[in-house]
Amino acid sequence: MGEQYTIAERMKQLRNITGFNRAEFARQQGIPLRTIEEWEAGRRKMPEYVLRLLAYKILLESSKKDQRIHIIQDENNKSIVLINDIRFKSRRNIDWNEIEEYLKEYIGNTYEILETCEKIYIGNDFPDEFCHSKDKIRLKGANEKAKANMISAIEELIYIAADRTETEDYQGKHGAKAKKGWYRYDTRFGIPKYDENGELEGYHIYSAKMLVRRDEDGKLYLYDFVRTKKETSSPLRQ
Repeated sequence: MGEQYTIAERMKQLRNITGFNRAEFARQQGIPLRTIEEWEAGRRKMPEYVLRLLAYKILLESSKKDQRIHIIQDENNKSIVLINDIRFKSRRNIDWNEIEEYLKEYIGNTYEILETCEKIYIGNDFPDEFCHSKDKIRLKGANEKAKANMISAIEELIYIAADRTETEDYQGKHGAKAKKGWYRYDTRFGIPKYDENGELEGYHIYSAKMLVRRDEDGKLYLYDFVRTKKETSSPLRQ
């Protein structure tokens, strides 16, 4: 019953994103109104794969309305977050303390991974780790600026995260905060490339590992995005 209630709540949240009432949502998605009503009331269990597909469709539709950030599929049907909201241009120095202050606005938020339906919490340690970790210090040039520009799309990068792997917390280094170990996921994003006239040529595609700690409290907390690197030298054309 608890799982059913959770799915029902997530269904309501999806409909609220669209701004439609039940009848409008049913017409838009081609689903019988009675079915929507029973799913939201928890009287009928919505298949979880249907929920994931519906969530993905709604997020894509929503992102198309906001061209600053949107999600596409590559030729292998893998998701890429395209980030047009570029805050750090090639000639601008990066103030990582400024970025840390910006990321603090995420603390307390919860996001969900499409592939696994896992909830990812944003804790107090994420902003500092993202901005001042050893991994970040090693980044140079385009890779460093790419990581800096990820901050506009944290929710979307979590959403498309895939291919989870698991490791233990080496020598219990992080104590209760990672008592159950770590998860790593693959995530990808694109940074626009403009020609000398300011026209969009395409997107440089980057990959990163999303590092999530498994806390003693049983929750999953975003810890950092590591190993940011450009995938190819030729930009993806849109």
